[in-house]
Amino acid sequence: MMSRTALDLWVGIFVAIGFAALVFLAMKVGNFSGINGNETYRVEAPFDNIGGLKVRAPVKSAGVLVGRVASIRFDTKIYRAVVEFEIDGRYEFPADTTASILTSGLLGEQYVGLEAGADVEMLKGGDRVLITQSAVVLEKLIGQFMFDRAADAPAQ
Repeated sequence: MMSRTALDLWVGIFVAIGFAALVFLAMKVGNFSGINGNETYRVEAPFDNIGGLKVRAPVKSAGVLVGRVASIRFDTKIYRAVVEFEIDGRYEFPADTTASILTSGLLGEQYVGLEAGADVEMLKGGDRVLITQSAVVLEKLIGQFMFDRAADAPAQ
């Protein structure tokens, strides 16, 4: 039969391992780890409207995760939101790449979509993506639709 001290020790070890496993799982689910541990380079892009884009949102190209949003700030010189994202060093994109803010599904999370251009020059750390497409704001579309319908209605 095991002594009380030895039993308490084993229970303590088991609880510590369980806590470490929960922390590890939370880090993986929360995307706190780097992008597969590879080297990254930072690129920024100005947008008129970022909608609900958040820091740590995915950056995808052709549906493949190639990076994450690193920061979002408002530039008072150009009065636009500037999104800075980290791209995995394994992926190179031409200098004329376009960046769009897209939504997963109808009301899902927003992410940055990159579409490669045809330039022979590649983006490097610190470069700026100049061709961007802002987020589609559903409320603005509905308002525009209603306004257009009211304008098309025959006068009484």
